[in-house]
Amino acid sequence: MHTDDDSVSLQHMLEIYSSDVSSFEPLPYADEGVQAGFPSPAQDYITQTIDLNREIVRHPMATFFARVRGESMRDEGINDGDLLVIDRSLDPGDGDLVVCCLDNEFTLKRIRIEPGRIWLVAANESYDPILVTEGQEFSVWGVVTYTIKHFHRRKVAAKQPAQRNINKR
Repeated sequence: MHTDDDSVSLQHMLEIYSSDVSSFEPLPYADEGVQAGFPSPAQDYITQTIDLNREIVRHPMATFFARVRGESMRDEGINDGDLLVIDRSLDPGDGDLVVCCLDNEFTLKRIRIEPGRIWLVAANESYDPILVTEGQEFSVWGVVTYTIKHFHRRKVAAKQPAQRNINKR
């Protein structure tokens, strides 16, 4: 579902944006990786660069970004506000994370493909799996290739203590 607008919203479920890979934005890249176990000495010089447009957008004309709304995939670490990279040129396979259009509403789920049946499965026990039935309007809109999260905690302004009037005698 792509219109002439840069962003599309269907039922306020996802905000969808087209990709723009026309610019090249090289960013410093730690080409030797970042240790998640024991720390290693920091590199004095980072000589490599990476362009995230070229790294995560394989098919520019078919790639879109969308912001997640809701908590149905939270047990996979996908939360409200996360950014999805969606490739519409990929064929979905069993177990893929997909954006589907089901009865005119977008939904983000794992697709389970069985002989003669398709299930849409959430990653939150509060949501039942959805069996796609013959009478429903259903299409896989695209396959999610990346999720982008924001980890930096915002500082909360400290509350000022209430002023007290103390009368000294």
